[in-house]
Amino acid sequence: MWNEVEGIQHLQLLPPQGYFEFLALAKNCRFILTDSRGLQEEATHPMIRKQVLVLRNSTEMPEAVIHGFARVVGTNPVVVLAEIEKTLNKEVNLPEYSPFGDGKAAVRIVDIVISRLET
Repeated sequence: MWNEVEGIQHLQLLPPQGYFEFLALAKNCRFILTDSRGLQEEATHPMIRKQVLVLRNSTEMPEAVIHGFARVVGTNPVVVLAEIEKTLNKEVNLPEYSPFGDGKAAVRIVDIVISRLET
């Protein structure tokens, strides 16, 4: 299988990446293939906003599907390849916002903790 995969002209095989390297890859790719629940959510971040093909038969992240960020495509290679081709040939307008929030929860939590400590 390795020989087949490394012969694909537009496919790069990379060693495991650090988190920031991963974010750069996610931001600059056309779409994401994953079975990761967390990646389905991260792909909706306004700085990334990528369509995700979920390589599973279900997802715990229906919000990503409902808002057009994710499509559950299963694991059948024929179906997955057809969905990849469909994704490459179709322009998708993803929402500007993430259905999982605005990414500012940590700031709000710190502000609440500080305000309670000051009283």
